[in-house]
Amino acid sequence: MSAAARLGAFLSAWPGVALVEVREAKGSTPREKGAWMLVSPGAIFGTIGGGQLEFMAIDRAREMIAAGTPRTGLLDVPLGPRIGQCCGGRVVIDIALADAALREAVRARMQREEALRPAVFIFGGGHVGHALAAALSLLPLAVAVVETRAGMLDGLPASVEARLTAVPEEAVRAAPAGSAFLVLTHDHALDFLIVAEALARGDAAYVGMIGSKTKRATFASWYLKEAGGEEAKLARLVCPIGGADVKDKRPSVIAALAAAEVMRALSGA
Repeated sequence: MSAAARLGAFLSAWPGVALVEVREAKGSTPREKGAWMLVSPGAIFGTIGGGQLEFMAIDRAREMIAAGTPRTGLLDVPLGPRIGQCCGGRVVIDIALADAALREAVRARMQREEALRPAVFIFGGGHVGHALAAALSLLPLAVAVVETRAGMLDGLPASVEARLTAVPEEAVRAAPAGSAFLVLTHDHALDFLIVAEALARGDAAYVGMIGSKTKRATFASWYLKEAGGEEAKLARLVCPIGGADVKDKRPSVIAALAAAEVMRALSGA
């Protein structure tokens, strides 16, 4: 289920809801300006950073929901002096009871945020591909798994798109600028074709291939001598994904390490 769908379900379930949003964030704070969450009498959607600050905001929001007034509230919190959070910054929080117009505005906001999420393409639905899909599905990303074998797309997280195609490199060509590509198919030759296509774009935020130093060297030889590749583009390839420092090759471990690499690359881009 997409974030927009989960938001819709939350709003449908709770007639009384308050929007909590960070208006100002100065110094070291749990979240940045613009971070938001929804609070109902029995549940929350999203977060403004957790800890004592969030507890205060939730309590105030629920007081407002119970009272029905006022429509708006404000918290101005110096984190260290007032609530003992060692962040030390200062946060100003707006709280507003969500009428019909505000509910629609929140839905539209979530749709805009989802539309702007970076795209991540996982090529290969094997053990590591599924572990990567699970890890990346928890992040604010638009994740797709691309496969040539139909059965390998079963069991993906609900928020992950499954793409079955006989020509996976076409997904690379059609991807939006700034996408991340993780290549780990069942066929090394196919891996090489997809990686070469991703490197040729020049606008990818991340291009990674599962493997080893030997696989990277084999790819480099083919890429430079036969595929007409360039050293500068080859230097952008991450192989093996997840790095070589951690020797644990269980799919979930590789996925966790590679997911961190992807998020770093996307944040930098």
